[in-house]
Amino acid sequence: MNENHAELNVVVVDDSDFSRTLIIKMLRDAGFNVVGDAANATHALQIISDKKPHVVITDIVMPEISGIELTENINKNFNDVFVIVISSLSQEHVVLEAIGAGAADFLSKPINQQQLIDSMEKIMVQVKKNL
Repeated sequence: MNENHAELNVVVVDDSDFSRTLIIKMLRDAGFNVVGDAANATHALQIISDKKPHVVITDIVMPEISGIELTENINKNFNDVFVIVISSLSQEHVVLEAIGAGAADFLSKPINQQQLIDSMEKIMVQVKKNL
C-alpha cells in the first residue's frame, strides 16, 4: 500500500452495486481515499459538489444521465476534478467519445486492479502539479 495514495480523494459512480463495490475495494486496498459513491449521475454531482474529490471514476451506461454526460458536466463545473471512465463498451468510438468529453483515462471492464492503480497514479502526478 502506498502512503501517497491516501492524498487522493475519489468518488465512484456506477449503477451496478457489484461493480461499484469491487472498484471501491480495489481503491481502498491500494490505499486511496474513497470519499463517496453513487449509483447515478445526479447523486454523484451532489457528492462531488460536497466532497470536492480529486478523481471521479464513472461507468458510461447508467439510467437518466450517462457517464459521458456526467464527464462533460464535471469538466464544465468542476474543472479541477479528473474523470476516469470505466465501461464494458470499449469500441474505439466510445473511448474517443469519453476522451472528447474530457475523461483523463478510459479503462475497460472487467477492471484490472493494477490498471486502475496505474491510472490513478498518473492522475496523482497531475493533481500534485495543480496544487
